[in-house]
Amino acid sequence: MTSLEGSNIAVLKGGPGSERDVSLATAAGVSKALQSLGAEVTDVDVRGADFEVPPDTEIAFLTIHGTFGEDGRIQQILEDRGIAYTGDGVEASRCAFDKVLSKERFDAHGVPTPQWEVLRAGERPSIDLPLVVKAPREGSTVGVYIVKQEEELAPALRDAAKYDERILIEKFIPARELTVGVLGDQALPILEIIAKEGFYDFAEKYPFLKPGSGGGAKHVCPAALSAEQTEAIQQLALRAFRALGLQVYCRVDVMLPENGTPTVLEINTIPGMTETSLLPEAAAAASISYPELCARIIELSQQARRSR
Repeated sequence: MTSLEGSNIAVLKGGPGSERDVSLATAAGVSKALQSLGAEVTDVDVRGADFEVPPDTEIAFLTIHGTFGEDGRIQQILEDRGIAYTGDGVEASRCAFDKVLSKERFDAHGVPTPQWEVLRAGERPSIDLPLVVKAPREGSTVGVYIVKQEEELAPALRDAAKYDERILIEKFIPARELTVGVLGDQALPILEIIAKEGFYDFAEKYPFLKPGSGGGAKHVCPAALSAEQTEAIQQLALRAFRALGLQVYCRVDVMLPENGTPTVLEINTIPGMTETSLLPEAAAAASISYPELCARIIELSQQARRSR
């Protein structure tokens, strides 16, 4: 087991965005894991740009999901202060968080992704139903709507417009939902998500935030795939990771339709690490414990920072 004995680490948690509660749960797990490895840990609840970290901090472990955490903003603040942090840099984080920029990069690098277009308020999609309406700069399925009937379209477009002046439209693909954790050059075992209600939404991702909800989606890891499918999907995840200029870690969401041709939806650069999260589960299937996963993220982050 990697030791972090005597290291001074600040765990930055919370954030001002819609995923604050999830971040707090992730941070609790990360702090406990780092302490188990001997680190001196300071939790820092971030509510805006005026947060402070102890002057002896060697690295900030970022656990803020979505807005402010994954979009390059907190990375830029830490860069300006000369503070090392986990995960990828400003531009790669911004690109991965913005689903439109990601789509452009995927297309440019030949990474298959569902048919897509960008709308402004008042415009109508040219993609036929069924389709998916997305706010391009939110996470954890916030601002995401699956539209199968015409009467569902206008409300979905109106709600998505609350989050962003742009609206991302994707062709809906009936498919198995897979996700692939990436640590540097390593693709972790593929995990399949089987949603209880057909859509892996916020409630199914984080059932502990809504006690009495009956539990979340079913996870199968490793996913029931042939060796050839597994290799192809893991390689696809690595291609998507590199297409966005990422070096440290992420979780790549992949759809596998009946025709067997996988397609990449998006990438999460600070994926959840709560008690029901996908990345720790996939790491465990690769015999990487939760504390070791945290230590690997720090090590890869330090390597990436030296190369930037």
